Amino acid sequence: MKASYLSTIALAVAALSAGQAFAADADAPLTREQVRAELVQAQRNGDVIADNESGMTLRQMYPGRYEAAPAVQAKTRAEVQAELKEAQRTGNVIADAESGQTMKQLFPGRYPAATATAGLSREDVRAELREAQLNGDVIADNESGRTLKEIYPNRYPTAVAQGKTRAEVLAELKEAQRTGDIVADGESGRKLNELYPSKYSN
Repeated sequence: MKASYLSTIALAVAALSAGQAFAADADAPLTREQVRAELVQAQRNGDVIADNESGMTLRQMYPGRYEAAPAVQAKTRAEVQAELKEAQRTGNVIADAESGQTMKQLFPGRYPAATATAGLSREDVRAELREAQLNGDVIADNESGRTLKEIYPNRYPTAVAQGKTRAEVLAELKEAQRTGDIVADGESGRKLNELYPSKYSN
């Protein structure tokens, strides 16, 4: 009886820890490829704004064009166990219930450092999507792949890009050199002010 009670508590703590660890990963910034994939999927599903005045999506305006959303399936026992093992391997399980700190936070030397992936934040993604919707740069016809701007060119303004003068470009270059805001390492994409922060001050 006592052993099964302790096992139940251990499983509950492990499940809670894994859930918190994976919830933290959901806040990680998305890569540009992930953003594009999400946008394409939203366009296929009709989950993009079709009418800027009402805010209605294509699915809401034309429900017959899109199939019903698939039912979300729960994870299998094996998938949950695999996620728990991964969380334990990387130290993303709660070690101290009072502080809520993970094993990795308490014992950072025991676990490999996470590799940082450059990507857009969720706000950046939303801003890009809003911009695309305002400009008509979203797919309106899945069969042809044509955008709203291509189908309805009169609804969207055509922006004329104005080039910078030579003096403006030179001024920007001088400012970037002064602040170290120039890529110094082509492999990592790190700037001078990131590699040598003491040399450049705000």
